[in-house]
Amino acid sequence: MDIRRSNRTLFFMMIIIGVIGAIIISNVLFTMVTHKHFRSGVNIKEFKDADISNTQVIKANRGTIYDRNNEVIAQDEDTYTIVAYLDESRKGIGDVDAYVKDIRKTARLLANELGAEEESIYNTLQKAKDSGKYQTELGIIGKNINNAKKEKIESLQLPGIEFTKSVRRNYPNGVFASHLVGYAQYDEKSDQLVGQMGLEATLNDYLTGKDGEIFYQQDVNGLVLPGTSYTKKYAENGNNVYLTLDRNVQLTLQSSLEKTVTQENAKVGWGIVMEVETGRILGYASYPSFDLNNRNNLKDYTDVPANFLYEPGSVMKGITYAAAIDSGVYPYDSYYNSTVFYYGVDASGKIYRSPTPVSGLAPIRDALGKDFGKITFDEGFKVSSNIAICELLTNYMNPEVYREYVKKFGFLREVAIPFVPNSAGSMAWEYASDKLSTGFGQGISINALQMAQAYTAILNDGKMVRPYVVERIVDANSNKIIKQYDTKQVATPIKKETSEYMRKLMAKVVEQGGTGYSYALEDVQVIAKTGTGEIATENGYDGSLYTNSVMLAAPADDPKVMVYYCFQSSNISNYSREPMKELMRTTLVAANITSQENTGDEKTYSDWKQYSMPSLTNHSLSYAQKKLAEMAVNTVVIGNGTSIVKQYPQENQTIVSNQNIFLLSDGTAITMPDMTNWTKKDITAFWELTGISIQMEGSGRVVSQNVAKGTAIDTNSQISVKME
Repeated sequence: MDIRRSNRTLFFMMIIIGVIGAIIISNVLFTMVTHKHFRSGVNIKEFKDADISNTQVIKANRGTIYDRNNEVIAQDEDTYTIVAYLDESRKGIGDVDAYVKDIRKTARLLANELGAEEESIYNTLQKAKDSGKYQTELGIIGKNINNAKKEKIESLQLPGIEFTKSVRRNYPNGVFASHLVGYAQYDEKSDQLVGQMGLEATLNDYLTGKDGEIFYQQDVNGLVLPGTSYTKKYAENGNNVYLTLDRNVQLTLQSSLEKTVTQENAKVGWGIVMEVETGRILGYASYPSFDLNNRNNLKDYTDVPANFLYEPGSVMKGITYAAAIDSGVYPYDSYYNSTVFYYGVDASGKIYRSPTPVSGLAPIRDALGKDFGKITFDEGFKVSSNIAICELLTNYMNPEVYREYVKKFGFLREVAIPFVPNSAGSMAWEYASDKLSTGFGQGISINALQMAQAYTAILNDGKMVRPYVVERIVDANSNKIIKQYDTKQVATPIKKETSEYMRKLMAKVVEQGGTGYSYALEDVQVIAKTGTGEIATENGYDGSLYTNSVMLAAPADDPKVMVYYCFQSSNISNYSREPMKELMRTTLVAANITSQENTGDEKTYSDWKQYSMPSLTNHSLSYAQKKLAEMAVNTVVIGNGTSIVKQYPQENQTIVSNQNIFLLSDGTAITMPDMTNWTKKDITAFWELTGISIQMEGSGRVVSQNVAKGTAIDTNSQISVKME
């Protein structure tokens, strides 16, 4: 072997290896300093940075708001925005082109699906392409696309057309207790839906969920690398909120207010419908209102029943009379002269009735200057006499005693209703005129919640309960109740005997000759107190504007529901009472009070009680029937089985006397029940439990059905009912 030749070969090999090593080291050093590949010039930092771990936010849903029948009032709705990718270097999975290749075709097909102009979409895409944009959106026509539309566009398989997901708040009913419910909208700072007013705002902390995170890796093209994605933190949806509102009552209240305001050219109308014994608010509205989805007609943010302060007028006389009766000074059989009331103030500060006018003190008259002559105080309440109030506050009851009762009834302070801020109001009390006029509802400002709360004491044996509209807050993930709101007695301003006598007086108001005679109903006796409050304008009390109102309750001998209804207009007497009566009828149906006819010695509503619905699912039919036999409810068994597989209402929901309770058994044979007197809620329950659809004609309660009781029915049956 030639040793010298071998050494030379080894030497040259070492030189070659050294040169290659120098090149590699130089390339590495160059790349480290410049972040660019020496040969290709590719930015290695950008390439590598794209191939690292990333996180993506999983948006939590905002909690849903329901009414008392579990119908949705507010919920999140997924929407999508079209994104068009235009960069020709963009690749998808499998290295396929992932950009808009044919702008004209894409514009034409999108236009057909979006109901838009092809040229408009084409120009948007072409302009973005010409300006070198990597991607673009289509403007308003490409936003807020629902899932069905998204899937149709995806089926076109248009390269480069993709979607970004967003969420908006949807209010299925549009106008529905709008100022009370309020609305939520997207907030860029927090990147989530945030309540802006009403319950959406005051319940925001409960309704807002906690976002989750997905961990993943992506390549240089931004595509997720297979097998690298996992959920780092699960999203926790916001809590669901269940309100006491009854959909039928709420919609009727809104419709009634709209009719009244429109017909009477009124400035504003408002009302509250409430259960007397519990304080549950079934209806709550004002008009004008607005659509919660678009809010185009939102001109005033004031929640009128809570924060609009007004002089209530003669409905306040119920408080004054109750104070006189309860304090033991009411002159039951005495008469007074209802002619014009002149008054003065003696040296001790006591107010007295003067036979002649007193300089500087304006006389007080009854509405429209009426003179009822010499009548009893009971008659004075029936005809709503201002003079009767003045007589009580001068000759029988110390005004300071009345003032204390005003406070006992909860006026001049906020109502402790959860999640509904409200204004306290005020009362003038400096002059003699103040002390007299507050007795008939002038010179004192209140909100409607205060009046509704105060009248629960008058209607409920002296027990005053706070109104409430939030029934419960439920964890959307575990379905556990976080907060439950129930009946809360806040005071007992008057004795039971006082309450009983006041209800007798309110019954007189609806008799012939009473101010509430036109509110009488045929089937159920209602009781009432009407009110007409003069409104101060820039010209003082000039008689140009009034607050007309009525407090209605039924049944007369044991009130279960109340309707407080108000509007402001120049008309003080000749307005239609039909909207208020329509509202009361709907309210009575919601409370299962449909008749006052006698059955033996008792009335149909005399055993009206409340219960908590037991859990009957997975129990035997005999067990369920035995359990419900303890309650005065109507049990409707569906199917010929022996075990219960579904029930309505659900466990722990409040049920009342005479309510229909539906039990779906495990039997396969279903026969047509007698649906007479069923409500829409009953029919809906039957429909949901069985899957058998029912066509409803009219509103109210079922009066006839096209399929006879006992007929075998299934999901193919054509069933219709007529309602009145």
